Amino acid sequence: MAGPQLYICFPGTAREALNFYKDVFGGELSLHTYEDFGRSDGPPDAIAHGMLNGVIALAGSDAAEGQSTVRLEGIMLSLLGTAEPTVLHEWFDKLSVDGSVVDPLAPKPWGASDGQVIDRHGLYWLVGYEPSA
Repeated sequence: MAGPQLYICFPGTAREALNFYKDVFGGELSLHTYEDFGRSDGPPDAIAHGMLNGVIALAGSDAAEGQSTVRLEGIMLSLLGTAEPTVLHEWFDKLSVDGSVVDPLAPKPWGASDGQVIDRHGLYWLVGYEPSA
């Protein structure tokens, strides 16, 4: 059974943001404009639907007129154990570019390694892994 899919409403930055996440995580990105979908509630070149499929899947669009945009409070997107440690460090470093490191990805007193970063698009990530056996 599939879990919930993260769908983000961006403030006119969906194309840039979804390409950023493709650069970070890899995968296949498809973008469809308002014009493609025959929508008139935003600029024709705005993204009506974008989907990143790969190891990490994200979807999103440019917010339509009157629609709320990204505001995350009390929520982190967890990447705990989703890839090998070297990959997780690469992702953390890429998410950090023009973002804000809340807690560096490093070994913690309880034995695991983790860190937190808010990326340039406002998403709050928890990245980490358990030590090798």
